Amino acid sequence: MPSLRLAGAAVRDAVFEDLRARTAASGLKPGLAVILVGDDPASQAYVRSKGKACESLGFHHVTHRLPADTAEPELLALIGRLNRDPEIHGVLVQIPLPPHLSAERVQGAVDPAKDVDGLHPENLGRLLAGADGIVPCTPLGVSVLLAHHGIDVAGRHVAVVGRSVIVGRPLAMLLSRKGAGGDATVTLCHSRTPDLPAVVSGCDVVVAALGSPGFLDRRHVARGAVVVDVGINRVDDPGAEKGHRLVGDVAPEALDGWAAAYTPVPGGIGLMTIAMLMRNTYEAAARRAARA
Repeated sequence: MPSLRLAGAAVRDAVFEDLRARTAASGLKPGLAVILVGDDPASQAYVRSKGKACESLGFHHVTHRLPADTAEPELLALIGRLNRDPEIHGVLVQIPLPPHLSAERVQGAVDPAKDVDGLHPENLGRLLAGADGIVPCTPLGVSVLLAHHGIDVAGRHVAVVGRSVIVGRPLAMLLSRKGAGGDATVTLCHSRTPDLPAVVSGCDVVVAALGSPGFLDRRHVARGAVVVDVGINRVDDPGAEKGHRLVGDVAPEALDGWAAAYTPVPGGIGLMTIAMLMRNTYEAAARRAARA
Protein backbone atom coordinates (compact mmCIF):
# COMPACT_ATOMS: atom_id res chain seq x y z
CA MET A 1 0.00 0.00 0.00
CA PRO A 2 1.47 3.39 -0.97
CA SER A 3 2.55 5.64 1.86
CA LEU A 4 1.32 9.20 2.37
CA ARG A 5 3.88 11.52 0.79
CA LEU A 6 4.34 14.59 2.97
CA ALA A 7 5.42 16.96 0.22
CA GLY A 8 6.38 20.47 1.22
CA ALA A 9 5.36 22.44 -1.90
CA ALA A 10 1.65 22.79 -1.11
CA VAL A 11 2.39 23.75 2.50
CA ARG A 12 5.01 26.28 1.44
CA ASP A 13 2.58 27.78 -1.06
CA ALA A 14 -0.07 28.13 1.64
CA VAL A 15 2.43 29.84 3.95
CA PHE A 16 3.47 32.19 1.14
CA GLU A 17 -0.12 33.10 0.30
CA ASP A 18 -0.78 33.89 3.95
CA LEU A 19 2.36 36.07 4.07
CA ARG A 20 1.37 37.95 0.92
CA ALA A 21 -2.02 38.70 2.43
CA ARG A 22 -0.58 39.80 5.77
CA THR A 23 2.07 41.94 4.09
CA ALA A 24 -0.49 43.67 1.88
CA ALA A 25 -2.84 44.29 4.80
CA SER A 26 -0.09 45.64 7.07
CA GLY A 27 1.74 47.75 4.51
CA LEU A 28 5.04 46.37 5.81
CA LYS A 29 8.14 45.83 3.67
CA PRO A 30 10.03 43.05 5.49
CA GLY A 31 13.76 43.12 4.84
CA LEU A 32 16.16 40.17 4.92
CA ALA A 33 19.95 40.36 4.71
CA VAL A 34 21.91 37.18 3.99
CA ILE A 35 25.66 36.92 4.47
CA LEU A 36 27.53 34.26 2.50
CA VAL A 37 31.21 33.71 3.28
CA GLY A 38 33.09 31.63 0.72
CA ASP A 39 31.91 29.74 -2.33
CA ASP A 40 30.44 26.48 -1.02
CA PRO A 41 28.12 25.25 -3.83
CA ALA A 42 25.35 24.06 -1.51
CA SER A 43 25.39 27.33 0.41
CA GLN A 44 25.24 29.30 -2.82
CA ALA A 45 22.16 27.30 -3.88
CA TYR A 46 20.46 27.93 -0.52
CA VAL A 47 21.17 31.65 -0.74
CA ARG A 48 19.71 31.83 -4.25
CA SER A 49 16.57 30.05 -3.02
CA LYS A 50 16.18 32.56 -0.20
CA GLY A 51 16.54 35.46 -2.61
CA LYS A 52 13.92 34.02 -4.95
CA ALA A 53 11.52 33.51 -2.05
CA CYS A 54 11.93 37.14 -0.97
CA GLU A 55 11.30 38.34 -4.51
CA SER A 56 8.15 36.23 -4.83
CA LEU A 57 6.79 37.79 -1.63
CA GLY A 58 7.82 41.36 -2.37
CA PHE A 59 10.28 41.43 0.54
CA HIS A 60 13.32 43.69 0.48
CA HIS A 61 16.45 41.55 0.40
CA VAL A 62 20.19 41.93 0.05
CA THR A 63 22.96 39.35 -0.15
CA HIS A 64 26.48 40.12 1.03
CA ARG A 65 28.98 37.77 -0.59
CA LEU A 66 32.34 37.75 1.19
CA PRO A 67 35.55 35.90 0.26
CA ALA A 68 36.43 32.75 2.18
CA ASP A 69 39.40 34.45 3.85
CA THR A 70 37.30 37.26 5.35
CA ALA A 71 38.60 38.17 8.80
CA GLU A 72 36.23 37.72 11.71
CA PRO A 73 36.31 41.42 12.79
CA GLU A 74 35.24 42.40 9.26
CA LEU A 75 32.33 39.96 9.36
CA LEU A 76 31.27 41.11 12.83
CA ALA A 77 31.39 44.74 11.69
CA LEU A 78 29.05 43.95 8.79
CA ILE A 79 26.64 42.22 11.17
CA GLY A 80 26.74 45.30 13.40
CA ARG A 81 25.80 47.56 10.48
CA LEU A 82 22.91 45.29 9.52
CA ASN A 83 21.72 45.20 13.13
CA ARG A 84 21.42 48.99 12.97
CA ASP A 85 19.84 49.16 9.49
CA PRO A 86 16.14 50.08 9.87
CA GLU A 87 15.28 48.52 6.49
CA ILE A 88 16.60 45.12 7.58
CA HIS A 89 14.41 43.05 9.91
CA GLY A 90 16.20 39.73 9.55
CA VAL A 91 19.93 38.93 9.43
CA LEU A 92 21.04 35.45 8.42
CA VAL A 93 24.63 34.23 8.25
CA GLN A 94 24.78 31.21 5.97
CA ILE A 95 26.46 28.21 7.55
CA PRO A 96 28.79 26.38 7.45
CA LEU A 97 31.39 29.09 7.85
CA PRO A 98 35.07 28.71 6.92
CA PRO A 99 36.97 27.01 9.76
CA HIS A 100 38.83 30.16 10.89
CA LEU A 101 35.52 31.82 11.82
CA SER A 102 33.67 31.07 15.06
CA ALA A 103 30.04 30.23 14.33
CA GLU A 104 29.26 30.78 18.01
CA ARG A 105 30.65 34.33 18.03
CA VAL A 106 29.19 35.19 14.63
CA GLN A 107 25.67 33.97 15.40
CA GLY A 108 25.85 35.54 18.83
CA ALA A 109 26.60 38.92 17.23
CA VAL A 110 23.25 39.04 15.42
CA ASP A 111 20.59 41.13 17.18
CA PRO A 112 18.23 38.51 18.74
CA ALA A 113 15.26 40.49 17.36
CA LYS A 114 16.70 40.07 13.85
CA ASP A 115 17.87 36.47 14.32
CA VAL A 116 15.38 34.98 11.84
CA ASP A 117 17.34 31.71 11.85
CA GLY A 118 16.41 31.35 15.54
CA LEU A 119 19.93 30.27 16.51
CA HIS A 120 20.96 33.10 18.84
CA PRO A 121 21.44 31.81 22.42
CA GLU A 122 18.64 34.10 23.60
CA ASN A 123 16.12 32.63 21.17
CA LEU A 124 17.22 29.06 21.87
CA GLY A 125 16.89 29.79 25.57
CA ARG A 126 13.36 31.12 25.09
CA LEU A 127 12.45 27.93 23.23
CA LEU A 128 13.83 25.86 26.11
CA ALA A 129 11.83 27.95 28.60
CA GLY A 130 8.63 27.65 26.57
CA ALA A 131 8.54 31.43 26.06
CA ASP A 132 7.67 33.32 22.88
CA GLY A 133 10.63 33.85 20.58
CA ILE A 134 11.99 33.11 17.13
CA VAL A 135 12.01 29.36 16.52
CA PRO A 136 14.73 27.82 14.32
CA CYS A 137 13.46 27.45 10.76
CA THR A 138 13.92 23.73 10.10
CA PRO A 139 12.40 22.48 13.39
CA LEU A 140 9.50 24.89 12.93
CA GLY A 141 9.09 23.64 9.36
CA VAL A 142 8.85 20.04 10.60
CA SER A 143 6.14 20.99 13.08
CA VAL A 144 4.12 23.01 10.54
CA LEU A 145 4.37 20.29 7.88
CA LEU A 146 3.14 17.58 10.25
CA ALA A 147 0.26 19.77 11.44
CA HIS A 148 -0.75 20.59 7.84
CA HIS A 149 -1.04 16.88 7.06
CA GLY A 150 -3.04 16.19 10.22
CA ILE A 151 -0.27 14.28 12.02
CA ASP A 152 -0.52 15.04 15.74
CA VAL A 153 2.55 14.13 17.81
CA ALA A 154 0.80 14.55 21.17
CA GLY A 155 1.18 11.39 23.22
CA ARG A 156 3.34 9.74 20.57
CA HIS A 157 6.93 8.59 20.92
CA VAL A 158 9.23 10.51 18.59
CA ALA A 159 12.85 9.63 17.86
CA VAL A 160 14.95 12.60 16.73
CA VAL A 161 18.17 11.18 15.30
CA GLY A 162 20.79 13.92 15.27
CA ARG A 163 21.72 16.34 18.05
CA SER A 164 22.79 19.48 16.20
CA VAL A 165 21.84 22.88 17.58
CA ILE A 166 20.37 23.71 14.17
CA VAL A 167 17.83 20.86 14.03
CA GLY A 168 17.97 18.01 16.51
CA ARG A 169 18.10 19.71 19.89
CA PRO A 170 15.65 22.55 19.16
CA LEU A 171 13.26 20.13 17.44
CA ALA A 172 13.25 17.88 20.52
CA MET A 173 12.33 20.91 22.65
CA LEU A 174 9.66 22.05 20.19
CA LEU A 175 7.91 18.68 19.94
CA SER A 176 7.97 18.04 23.69
CA ARG A 177 6.71 21.43 24.90
CA LYS A 178 3.15 21.85 26.11
CA GLY A 179 0.41 22.78 23.68
CA ALA A 180 -0.41 22.50 19.99
CA GLY A 181 2.26 20.76 17.95
CA GLY A 182 3.90 19.41 21.10
CA ASP A 183 3.23 17.05 24.02
CA ALA A 184 5.28 14.29 22.40
CA THR A 185 7.62 11.99 24.27
CA VAL A 186 10.94 12.61 22.53
CA THR A 187 14.07 10.48 22.52
CA LEU A 188 17.05 12.41 21.20
CA CYS A 189 19.45 9.96 19.56
CA HIS A 190 22.69 10.20 17.63
CA SER A 191 25.31 8.06 15.91
CA ARG A 192 26.77 6.97 19.25
CA THR A 193 23.49 5.84 20.78
CA PRO A 194 23.96 2.17 21.77
CA ASP A 195 21.83 -0.21 19.66
CA LEU A 196 20.33 2.64 17.67
CA PRO A 197 18.02 0.37 15.62
CA ALA A 198 16.37 -1.00 18.75
CA VAL A 199 15.82 2.49 20.19
CA VAL A 200 14.48 4.12 17.04
CA SER A 201 12.36 1.24 15.76
CA GLY A 202 10.20 1.43 18.87
CA CYS A 203 9.02 4.94 18.00
CA ASP A 204 5.88 6.15 16.23
CA VAL A 205 7.63 9.04 14.47
CA VAL A 206 11.24 9.10 13.28
CA VAL A 207 13.04 12.33 12.38
CA ALA A 208 16.36 11.83 10.62
CA ALA A 209 18.73 14.78 10.92
CA LEU A 210 22.20 13.29 10.73
CA GLY A 211 23.54 14.56 7.44
CA SER A 212 24.56 11.05 6.39
CA PRO A 213 23.01 9.59 3.21
CA GLY A 214 20.87 6.51 3.76
CA PHE A 215 22.06 6.07 7.35
CA LEU A 216 18.68 4.86 8.61
CA ASP A 217 17.07 1.80 7.02
CA ARG A 218 14.29 -0.65 7.82
CA ARG A 219 16.10 -1.81 10.94
CA HIS A 220 15.45 1.64 12.38
CA VAL A 221 11.92 2.27 11.11
CA ALA A 222 8.92 0.27 12.30
CA ARG A 223 6.38 -0.54 9.62
CA GLY A 224 3.67 2.09 9.76
CA ALA A 225 5.83 4.78 11.40
CA VAL A 226 5.93 8.37 10.20
CA VAL A 227 9.34 9.35 8.79
CA VAL A 228 10.55 12.94 8.54
CA ASP A 229 13.80 13.09 6.57
CA VAL A 230 15.63 16.35 7.21
CA GLY A 231 18.84 15.24 5.50
CA ILE A 232 19.82 16.76 2.17
CA ASN A 233 22.97 15.06 0.91
CA ARG A 234 24.65 15.43 -2.47
CA VAL A 235 25.93 12.10 -3.83
CA ASP A 236 27.73 11.41 -7.10
CA ASP A 237 25.60 9.92 -9.85
CA PRO A 238 27.18 9.73 -13.33
CA GLY A 239 23.75 9.00 -14.80
CA ALA A 240 22.24 12.24 -13.50
CA GLU A 241 22.15 15.37 -15.62
CA LYS A 242 24.37 17.31 -13.20
CA GLY A 243 26.50 14.31 -12.23
CA HIS A 244 24.99 14.17 -8.76
CA ARG A 245 21.65 13.86 -7.00
CA LEU A 246 20.16 14.78 -3.65
CA VAL A 247 19.26 12.06 -1.17
CA GLY A 248 18.08 11.99 2.42
CA ASP A 249 19.32 10.34 5.59
CA VAL A 250 16.81 7.49 5.23
CA ALA A 251 17.27 4.63 2.76
CA PRO A 252 14.47 4.46 0.14
CA GLU A 253 13.31 0.98 1.18
CA ALA A 254 12.24 2.38 4.56
CA LEU A 255 9.91 4.94 2.98
CA ASP A 256 7.21 4.38 0.35
CA GLY A 257 5.29 1.18 1.04
CA TRP A 258 6.88 0.75 4.46
CA ALA A 259 6.29 3.93 6.42
CA ALA A 260 2.75 5.22 6.95
CA ALA A 261 3.91 8.64 5.78
CA TYR A 262 7.22 10.20 4.81
CA THR A 263 8.81 13.42 3.57
CA PRO A 264 10.55 13.25 0.18
CA VAL A 265 14.08 14.48 -0.51
CA PRO A 266 14.18 16.84 -2.29
CA GLY A 267 10.76 18.47 -2.04
CA GLY A 268 10.07 18.05 1.65
CA ILE A 269 11.60 19.78 4.66
CA GLY A 270 13.98 21.89 2.57
CA LEU A 271 11.02 23.81 1.15
CA MET A 272 9.59 24.24 4.62
CA THR A 273 12.84 25.69 5.95
CA ILE A 274 12.68 28.49 3.38
CA ALA A 275 8.98 29.08 4.13
CA MET A 276 9.65 29.41 7.86
CA LEU A 277 12.54 31.80 7.21
CA MET A 278 10.14 34.04 5.30
CA ARG A 279 7.56 33.79 8.08
CA ASN A 280 10.14 34.61 10.74
CA THR A 281 11.26 37.62 8.69
CA TYR A 282 7.71 38.94 8.35
CA GLU A 283 7.03 38.48 12.05
CA ALA A 284 10.29 40.24 12.97
CA ALA A 285 9.16 43.19 10.84
CA ALA A 286 5.72 43.16 12.45
CA ARG A 287 7.20 43.15 15.97
CA ARG A 288 9.48 46.06 15.10
CA ALA A 289 6.54 48.05 13.69
CA ALA A 290 4.54 47.37 16.86
CA ARG A 291 7.39 48.79 18.99
CA ALA A 292 7.73 51.94 16.86
